Amino acid sequence: MKGQSNPNIVGAKLQRRLRSNPTDAERALWRHLRGAQLDGCKFRRQHPYGNYILDLVCLERQLVIELDGSQHLDHSTYDAQRDSDLQQAGFRVLRFWDNQALQETDSVLEAIWRALHEHPHPHSSAPLQGESAQTLR
Repeated sequence: MKGQSNPNIVGAKLQRRLRSNPTDAERALWRHLRGAQLDGCKFRRQHPYGNYILDLVCLERQLVIELDGSQHLDHSTYDAQRDSDLQQAGFRVLRFWDNQALQETDSVLEAIWRALHEHPHPHSSAPLQGESAQTLR
């Protein structure tokens, strides 16, 4: 299984730049997820994994949350490959449009809460890098 840090991402300080300049949708959702506010689950933002930087991830429950702006309309093939790669690594993936995170925050949080409870979280001895994929839009 690939490690969580890619030298190209770390060397370019891309993670730091993305964390410093969150989208409005990322900022809005992060307010509700930071500090283990949702069911005691710790989320990380702009977390490197393999060749990707994940918008939000709960490693313990192996759940990735991606927030997509309009630019993703032109990148559906890339997003599908990314989701497939993450799924093969064991992650579940939830995708929301930015406007959903901004205008339907309660519904988005409810979908995340449900995903956190769909499958039992891995045993403490299991690695913190996997589960199955689900895409919501």
